[in-house]
Amino acid sequence: MIRLPAPKPEILARRAEIVAALRAILPDGPLGEGTIGDPLRLKPYETDGLAAYRQPPLAVVLPTSTEQVAAVLRYCHANGIRVVPRGAGTSLSGGALPLADAVVIGLMRMNRILEVDYADRLAVVEAGVTNLGITDHVAGDGFFYAPDPSSQLACMIGGNVMMNSGGAHCLKYGVTANNLLGLTFVTIEGEVVEIGGRHLDAAGYDWLGLITGSEGQLGLVTEVTVRILRGPEGARAMLAAFRGTDIAGAAVDAIIGSGIIPVALEFMDRPCIHACEAFAHAGYPLDAEAMLIIEVEGSRAEQDALLGRIKDICARFDPISLRVAETAEESLAIWKGRKGAFGAVGRISPDYLCMDGTIPTSELPGVLRRIGEMSTQYGLQVANVFHAGDGNLHPLIMFDANDAESFRRAEAFGADILRLCVEVGGCLTGEHGVGVEKRDLMGVQFTPGELAQQRALKSAFDPDWLLNPAKVFPLEDNPAFATAAA
Repeated sequence: MIRLPAPKPEILARRAEIVAALRAILPDGPLGEGTIGDPLRLKPYETDGLAAYRQPPLAVVLPTSTEQVAAVLRYCHANGIRVVPRGAGTSLSGGALPLADAVVIGLMRMNRILEVDYADRLAVVEAGVTNLGITDHVAGDGFFYAPDPSSQLACMIGGNVMMNSGGAHCLKYGVTANNLLGLTFVTIEGEVVEIGGRHLDAAGYDWLGLITGSEGQLGLVTEVTVRILRGPEGARAMLAAFRGTDIAGAAVDAIIGSGIIPVALEFMDRPCIHACEAFAHAGYPLDAEAMLIIEVEGSRAEQDALLGRIKDICARFDPISLRVAETAEESLAIWKGRKGAFGAVGRISPDYLCMDGTIPTSELPGVLRRIGEMSTQYGLQVANVFHAGDGNLHPLIMFDANDAESFRRAEAFGADILRLCVEVGGCLTGEHGVGVEKRDLMGVQFTPGELAQQRALKSAFDPDWLLNPAKVFPLEDNPAFATAAA
């Protein structure tokens, strides 16, 4: 079980005073409460997408500007109060899980698109703009924002930056880090810093690369300058079904090894296929053990050429079926189940843990075989759905959170999957972040010296370790917590 640290008694004793001070900084306005202190109204903020863990915060503030964020941070820094940044709360690693003595800074009201520059192919947006909201805003002019996490309808760009989110189309277009130009960043002392800019390669140290994926450990992002791209001439998807997960994994490796880079290359195994078909009625082959969804783009001639080559590669692995979409509607039907996969699995299991590890594509067959063996060992069903093209695994471990033993086995199963990812040359996380979920596994991937360097960097930005505490680093190595409560 994940340990949550004991709160600071002196902060809890000052709760009423702290809430009053925050209300002076962020009073009620046209959008409602600027500061929330009532215990009942704090309930919606007690968890994120890792809903098995809950902890109401000390208070929540809802700023509408960078200046307000800076003012709150200055107050919290001066008073030794811990801070947890929050966007839409879709984090699957507990990245926005509060502590009892922490103030949650929710950025959802900072949701304006400030500028779109089609000549330079960029947009400047506030941190609370949703991922899909960027594409929706520019789609009418033939542009789009490339990273597309499954939660793109709800997740916010500030959270995408903090977790370096990816998505189905990151195989060709890259993850969030590959689609950023600049950030407005606020330090724990309340200093506002502009990082990067409106061009591709800022001078000096790569501060943009450092902040992206830092999980709120170094400061808060309030504005983001993203690259927008001209939409492709067209795109089509195909479906390839196989008799075994290891066979499908070998097909993935063969496609990538051929030099073809599809726009997307997604994997679903039998439990996921059945759950998605029952949910979406997308026409998936129910006799398959594994299925690939492969999308290419370009002119019709380019699509035909690429799909022809991919069909030839898949044919070497004795597929049960190969289906190529001929129209946009047929492509949408193929994608319908995949886009709803997480919700579909939620219909057949009371709870599940969505893991997130990354491996070399050449290791896919062996890793999928081992996950199947672990499923038998732990007595828990697992549904695999993931971004196969870049080896970003998302096993969904099904369990019952009301059964303590089931929950314990699910967490142990997930930890073993992540250890396996590191063992074969991969890493603990692809796009969900470390948060609290993988915090105690950091020593599996990093040496004590490497962790010490990371902690030193954290301390340079946040000497008192007030920013998003109890995340990323194991508690016993975390200078913010002398003791940890179970």
